[in-house]
Amino acid sequence: MTATAYTPTALPGHPHVVYRHGKLFLDGVDLNALAIEYGTPLFAYSAEAILAALAAYQRGLAGRDFMVCYAMKANSSLGILRLRAGAGCGFDIVSGGELDRVLAAGGDPAKVIFSGVGKTEAEMHQALTAGIACFNVESEQELEVLDAVARTLGLRAPVSIRVNPNVDAKTHPYISTGLKGNKFGIAHEHTLQVYQRADAMPGLRVVGIDCHIGSQITREEPYMDAMDRMLDLVEAIETAGIPIAHIDFGGGLGINYDGDQPPAADQLWPRLLKQLDARGFGQRKLLLEPGRSLVGNAGVCVSKVLYLKPGEQKNFCIVDAAMNDLPRPAMYQAYHAIVPLVQNNAPASVWEVVGPVCESGDWIGHERSLAVQRGDRVAVLSAGAYCMSMASNYNSRGRAAEILVSGASTQLIRRRETSQDQLRAELGTLPLAG
Repeated sequence: MTATAYTPTALPGHPHVVYRHGKLFLDGVDLNALAIEYGTPLFAYSAEAILAALAAYQRGLAGRDFMVCYAMKANSSLGILRLRAGAGCGFDIVSGGELDRVLAAGGDPAKVIFSGVGKTEAEMHQALTAGIACFNVESEQELEVLDAVARTLGLRAPVSIRVNPNVDAKTHPYISTGLKGNKFGIAHEHTLQVYQRADAMPGLRVVGIDCHIGSQITREEPYMDAMDRMLDLVEAIETAGIPIAHIDFGGGLGINYDGDQPPAADQLWPRLLKQLDARGFGQRKLLLEPGRSLVGNAGVCVSKVLYLKPGEQKNFCIVDAAMNDLPRPAMYQAYHAIVPLVQNNAPASVWEVVGPVCESGDWIGHERSLAVQRGDRVAVLSAGAYCMSMASNYNSRGRAAEILVSGASTQLIRRRETSQDQLRAELGTLPLAG
């Protein structure tokens, strides 16, 4: 008897998440079996998807002088950082703690750029001592403080100014960063005078210019607009006698959450490079700061159905993942696709998928059609970015375990957090004085 041929079914926009004979796999790993072994909630990431996303940027920039600096705020788990470092990636950090993580993961400090509006003097000292590539400076007072810290160390801090180009990226207000009303960067019209001031400071060394206009961008036009404004500034700054060694165009490229169709990195960047060439800057060193697009669609969060609670107005599917594990829906009203780990032919019902945290805002998905029973498991897709990195211990819930999947093999990269882990840093009840 000849076996019937079987074709795995990939989920749209998620080529590494595939149904095989009705069971959901991440690459070569059965997610249901993984959840039985490690428990839920559980984050699993495809190493192949992570490296493929980086390779798209590398293809798009082939033949150019460039450095991709992973914006590690998207996901700072050491296992993922080690994978990035091994692929020659640089890192975009926003805190001293993130620098510690880069170094612990074997990252090269000479490939680190330090962004963020609120760098402390201690963080500046730490980064200068480590020998990072560049500080992306976001205010004039920050320039003054960085100059003073560098001079106390007998060093000159490499700096670029982050420009706020007043470009609308047409994204959620909380993740828009390039408009005048945002807290980030120096206003476009004031940039030249700030560069002249920085160039005169003995503790600073101007090396570049930086721009970042937002996150989850799904259109190429905002990048085109920002690039033109940036290049206008570079021409003005260099006319004033201040050379700009690199141009940092930031990150922000979106991913597929709900049928979103952002341009692929290996399609977007050749188009942007044509614009760069036309302006005469084709040979300039380029820095990029992608985060979400390098890891977002590589991850899933597996969760178990605890209870089904039908109601007069809404039906609730209560799962064991919550807003402390998956903060994006509560914070940004964000959409994540939710699918069962095992397909069945039972009729589907419409559910509010919610977690056990004591907040009405603890929801994972509204009005989802699912055929599930108590004890079934579901996968929340596109969970690789801004989930574990934003996770908390709200309600004294432990953070989930994390697994890195490579083909058919798995590696535990974070064990599940226990109550003892949470209590370890606390001092407990102290006797009252007197």
